Amino acid sequence: MIFLGIILSIAAIGFFCWLLFTLAVFALPLFAGVTAGGWAYQTGAGWLGAILIGTVAAGLALGAGQLLLGLVRPLWARLLIALAFVAPAAIAGYHATHGILKHTMPSETWQLVFSVFGAVAVGVTAFARVTSMAATGPSGQSQARA
Repeated sequence: MIFLGIILSIAAIGFFCWLLFTLAVFALPLFAGVTAGGWAYQTGAGWLGAILIGTVAAGLALGAGQLLLGLVRPLWARLLIALAFVAPAAIAGYHATHGILKHTMPSETWQLVFSVFGAVAVGVTAFARVTSMAATGPSGQSQARA
């Protein structure tokens, strides 16, 4: 029975890591949506209005990022736009890794070291996904011009 618990724990950690890497690109829109929804709720919009405003804000943040990545041509500007999506993903990766390691590793120094590695891994993955979003059109084909 203990063996089954260990296997299920490893599977759960693997699932949450996969989920974190898959959803890393959406950290900025999520933060924008939660912030806008919280603001709307505090100003008296009610829970339904807050959810609606948060969803619209998250969609606008993601759409604006994709639109800017598609329209802006200077490389430095595209890197800044990508960094706006990568930074919240890296912060979320750090905290997710640190949360997992707090339960499995007693040394605080090694928790910090591996949490930084987790943040870098999630940041690199988010950067790769953001740049691939900018390089493909709606049908998934490259928009390279001859």
